[in-house]
Amino acid sequence: MQTFGDILFNRISSARVMLFTQGEMAQLTYQSFDKFVQLINESADETIPVTYPIGYRADKTPINTTYDYQKEDLISRYQFLGLTQLPVNGIYQLVTIVETLLGDIIREILKEYPVKIPNKRKLDAEVVLEAASLEEVKNSIINSLLNELAYKSPKDYAEEFAKYATINLLEKPAFHRYIELKATRDIYIHNSGYANDIYIIKADRLSRVKAGQFLPVDIQYFLESYESCLQITEILETDLHKIWPSPEFVKSKQTMTVEKEKEQAIEQVIEKAEEVQKSIEKPLRKVRIIKVPTKKATKRNK
Repeated sequence: MQTFGDILFNRISSARVMLFTQGEMAQLTYQSFDKFVQLINESADETIPVTYPIGYRADKTPINTTYDYQKEDLISRYQFLGLTQLPVNGIYQLVTIVETLLGDIIREILKEYPVKIPNKRKLDAEVVLEAASLEEVKNSIINSLLNELAYKSPKDYAEEFAKYATINLLEKPAFHRYIELKATRDIYIHNSGYANDIYIIKADRLSRVKAGQFLPVDIQYFLESYESCLQITEILETDLHKIWPSPEFVKSKQTMTVEKEKEQAIEQVIEKAEEVQKSIEKPLRKVRIIKVPTKKATKRNK
């Protein structure tokens, strides 16, 4: 029979799989960019035509256009996609996965222990009157509470999280790195990648630039952020198990391989990423393929 601890463990496991998938997709996407650039370099033509859709007709057929790229211009665009746009899009996904996981944990706890819902919560009479059951009313209250939490700063959110899950995320270095990651994500969404005072306040001692400076996001930063998010799932898994024991968690630990294998895999990937950044000014065909830890990293759960 599945325990409440198992429910939380499965939520965390699902989030971890999504993180691993982001790592795998990043690897495959980068390799596709790298391979296409190799083909461009092998071409004897200095001008390369590329056809792509610029619109969509009412009959659901694409409106295509063809643009003639100079070889070096096309290579530089793929270099931008592989070394800049890919990690930027990647960090959006990482933040979304962790945000959703934290919210799901609170949701499950409040569903299991509605006594934890603050007594002063207000709900529109219309919602109560139209509800088909008391369960619907409870879910509406929980949704309202989670919606309010979503607008809090990461630090305030962590304090609220501690009230429901009794885990102080602010004591965990990985969560502070996540706070900086989330602040970076927000800067790219709201301020075109240029740090401002809000970023400095949120990131605090982990601020990577000063206000007004461009906030870099490269492959190495994506990999380090990827690892921090994985560490958060491990922290939640272990600490929640202490409160709500999970037989499934115990079983997974019994079959886990040596943690050192994972650490070595991550270190090797970061070292390769550093080499990529050093060679960023060189032709992309000379850049090594980044191998984001996927299968090796999944040994966390085996």
